[in-house]
Amino acid sequence: MAETMLKVENINVYYGNIHAIRDISFHVDEGEIVTLIGANGAGKSTNLKTISGLLHPKTGDILYKGKSIRGMRAHKIVEAGLAQVPEGRRVFLRMSVEENLEMGGFTQPRSTIGPNMERVFTLFPRLKERRNQMAGTLSGGEQQMLAMGRALMSGASMLMLDEPSMGLSPLLVQEIFDIIQDVHERGMTILLVEQNAQMALSIADRAYVLETGRIVMEGTGKELLTNEKVRSAYLGG
Repeated sequence: MAETMLKVENINVYYGNIHAIRDISFHVDEGEIVTLIGANGAGKSTNLKTISGLLHPKTGDILYKGKSIRGMRAHKIVEAGLAQVPEGRRVFLRMSVEENLEMGGFTQPRSTIGPNMERVFTLFPRLKERRNQMAGTLSGGEQQMLAMGRALMSGASMLMLDEPSMGLSPLLVQEIFDIIQDVHERGMTILLVEQNAQMALSIADRAYVLETGRIVMEGTGKELLTNEKVRSAYLGG
């Protein structure tokens, strides 16, 4: 049995008076790709922000590798090995590719920067070719690669991806999902939040469907791809 990497237990999260997350529990085992799907405003990104320490749950707990990270500061969560690739990529546009990657390693000892950068360049040869280029001049797909590479610079053992396909052409969406699978095959555990339910479910081991801050369905990626309710609500068929 694989070890449970991340366990979310009965969390409730509020934005002011808005009850954004309602009694949500789910888990991600080591070596899995787990995806959260749902309509806009269902609470998918709020979940990731809460896990990564940007928001705090009012009740419940979040365990990473068996230890509670609830209330821990965001940079400490990254240090523990859990890194988030934010929605909209958020790369530093006026810095070079290499400088962006170095920023990703800020929680790590200097000695790890070189080996981690080589690991990123092996995964993303295009970033190596453009290492001295300003991030703002990269294509949307390349910026997504850079955002993923920057997260990997932290020495992470688990990645949380927030809407990686947002704003990309269909061809680039396919490329990004191929990269996600490649990163996964090299041993990375992944929690994926994605608007493109078809693509997300096609690569996920397991998935949870969110509606208005609650989990309403769960199953394997394959099960949910063929589920009639999921097909009509999220897959347009």
